[in-house]
Amino acid sequence: MAGSSHGHTPAAWTGVMIAFIGFCVAGAFMVMAQPAGFWAGIAVVVLGGVVGWVMSAMGMGQPKDAHKALLMTQERETAPVKG
Repeated sequence: MAGSSHGHTPAAWTGVMIAFIGFCVAGAFMVMAQPAGFWAGIAVVVLGGVVGWVMSAMGMGQPKDAHKALLMTQERETAPVKG
């Protein structure tokens, strides 16, 4: 996936980091048997997805035509050699 820049965007990094922090918070509060803290952590996980989506919509995500360019590159690399 290195050739597709999959996830190598500010939107992806920010969304995943926020979701990871929420996951850690939810896990800690689950171990401490504190349901309110657990659900707060889950809310932070959801917030990470929303932030990533909004940042992507603002243009900080992967361009829409990046997938098309990747497919064209893969087709050229896998095409049989003529000659």
